[in-house]
Amino acid sequence: MDIVVNEELKAYIDPLSPEEYEALERSILDEGCRDALILWGDVLVDGHNRYGICRKHGLPFQTVQNTRFRSIEDVHLWMIDQHLGRRSLSDFQRGVLALRKKEIVADRRTRAAAAPAPEAAPQAEEAPASAPAAIGADAAPLDSREAVARAARLRSSQVVMIEKIQKQAAPELVQAVRSGTISINAAAAVASLPAEEQVAAVAAGKDELKQAAKRVRESRRKPREEGEETQKEAAQPEDELQTLRRRVAELTAENEALRRQLAALQSGEAEQGAALSAPF
Repeated sequence: MDIVVNEELKAYIDPLSPEEYEALERSILDEGCRDALILWGDVLVDGHNRYGICRKHGLPFQTVQNTRFRSIEDVHLWMIDQHLGRRSLSDFQRGVLALRKKEIVADRRTRAAAAPAPEAAPQAEEAPASAPAAIGADAAPLDSREAVARAARLRSSQVVMIEKIQKQAAPELVQAVRSGTISINAAAAVASLPAEEQVAAVAAGKDELKQAAKRVRESRRKPREEGEETQKEAAQPEDELQTLRRRVAELTAENEALRRQLAALQSGEAEQGAALSAPF
């Protein structure tokens, strides 16, 4: 049969690095193509690199049909799950795949909820054999960052940064984090810059990317520190006012006590004078 290479499926997962491709080619040349290629009809789903190497060197290979595929979504979910289980993926790649799975599962559940309920078939008719369930139909919804993080074996904070990179990073910066030139943490910081500054930092190299990330973090830290200092300064007059109020209250109380003492003395002197002036 003629195998069809769908370029969208071929590009759905990040390609191997040149070093990884060379290692795979050496392995196939030494031991042959041990793993079968996965097909959906005549469309190649898994094994694009093995297929290309075998054709290049005229080597035999085997194929297997996956009969559970009912739609391109099934194919995508299967590819994602297969690659999430592989250790060769970077943290960024696993995070991107888990976020893709989240979108597919969420869209599928939304459509299922909106679809009208199927009418019951007459009892007299024989029920047809049930078709295989769609891949991922029973998958738990990845409706939180924590769930996505568990699927990708990452921390929730890393998922947040990967989402930011996907939304704000220039393509050149995304490629830099994919290749390992810059960390997820640093890339998320650089993604806050205008696109032209991101591109310039990538072009300048790894050291400049680190410095750009450092400048972004420092620019965030400075307003926060200034805000904290302003709060302290604002609190100082308030503290001084409270101290003055307490002192005024204390002096008022002392003054009142002295007035009472004076009034008592004056009252005692008046009584004593009246007693002396009284006739015997």
